[in-house]
Amino acid sequence: MPYTGIVLISHSPKVVEGVREIIRQVITEVPIEIAGGTEDDAIGTNVEKIQLAIERADQGQGVLLLYDIGSAKMNAELAVEMDDTTHAKILEAPLVEGAYLAAVESGMGRSFQEVIAAVTKEFG
Repeated sequence: MPYTGIVLISHSPKVVEGVREIIRQVITEVPIEIAGGTEDDAIGTNVEKIQLAIERADQGQGVLLLYDIGSAKMNAELAVEMDDTTHAKILEAPLVEGAYLAAVESGMGRSFQEVIAAVTKEFG
């Protein structure tokens, strides 16, 4: 079954690795990709890393992006604008809690729109 994919974006590679690790304790089948840090894994964000993560997370059902702060959102927006092959959406939700809820909903076989609705309802 194809799932809605999730991309975790942070200024720190360790932050998104940790968030994915938390989610993987209970959800293993949902594609969760990370884009943390710059090209050399310094603190910051990188549009190309985000684009690659979107491509890897895409199973044809859409990809949801969650981010930590500031320029992570700006770079996520650029990556989504530059991508014309994937249905990707940035969610306005806390990184850890939002990603966890999105992964649970996706793992239950919910559609892309249903996952978005559940996270939006919770974190509005």
